[in-house]
Amino acid sequence: MLRLVFIAALCLQLSMVSAAPFETEPVPGGVAVIVLPDDTDITTLRYRDRRILTVAYNNQTIALIGLSLSTKPGAAWLKGKNISGQSMRLPFQVTSKSYEEQHITIKDKRKVNPEKRDMVRITREKKQISTALRTWSARDEVSINFMKPVEGPTSSPFGLRRFFNEQPRNPHSGLDIAAPEGTPIRAPAAGIISDTGDFFFNGNTVFIDHGQGLVTMYCHMSEIDVKPDQTVVAGETIGKVGMTGRVTGPHLHWGVSLNNARIDPVLFLPGENRETGPAETVSEKSP
Repeated sequence: MLRLVFIAALCLQLSMVSAAPFETEPVPGGVAVIVLPDDTDITTLRYRDRRILTVAYNNQTIALIGLSLSTKPGAAWLKGKNISGQSMRLPFQVTSKSYEEQHITIKDKRKVNPEKRDMVRITREKKQISTALRTWSARDEVSINFMKPVEGPTSSPFGLRRFFNEQPRNPHSGLDIAAPEGTPIRAPAAGIISDTGDFFFNGNTVFIDHGQGLVTMYCHMSEIDVKPDQTVVAGETIGKVGMTGRVTGPHLHWGVSLNNARIDPVLFLPGENRETGPAETVSEKSP
């Protein structure tokens, strides 16, 4: 069972707290949870110069810090100021975590080794995707208890060290949920559609801004049913499962970004939905 590690901010030392909005550990791909002193000016909080999500919980204000898969284990700090303008450094410890490997065979070799003509498009799309994932919007209430966007087994868990046609690629930065093509995809929580697009690798994609640097991404869709700037509520259909972009079959790639760090979406699901499967060797399926 994963444990939730808090920082007892007033003492500036690590401590264990029994109550929490969800269970997590401060590991690469995880979330660090820090209890803030009562006099914290939350508008000044920064981790690696990025603004941080704060929520009220059990009569306290806590900071949730997304830790990317590239985060190195060791000492880390949340920096900020109190309402009097005095600087604060709230320390926490990032612990190591290892992830499994996954080997995938893809027939369309351009999706593994793009041609020069593809790189112009990929470079342009990378900027668009990065902009969407680092969106920050001020919002007093942000839901951190998600519903599962589509029902189905986990075909590829978060964090896998991936090999496409035996060539190493970046770790898997989302959660793949297998479902039949055309299955409705639901918004896991309230938010605003910040962008949509059809991308070389991701296929038809939707981004939802949930507020304070919490952004979710939905890839490989067969159909997009929302538009940018549209407000959605939890459970509202945003599109349908497909197999556009680089895929091995119909599924939803679901990503969660917190302060522009890609983290495990499972952390935001209730315990009964935390279903994960083993890493597998996957071959591309015919449509």
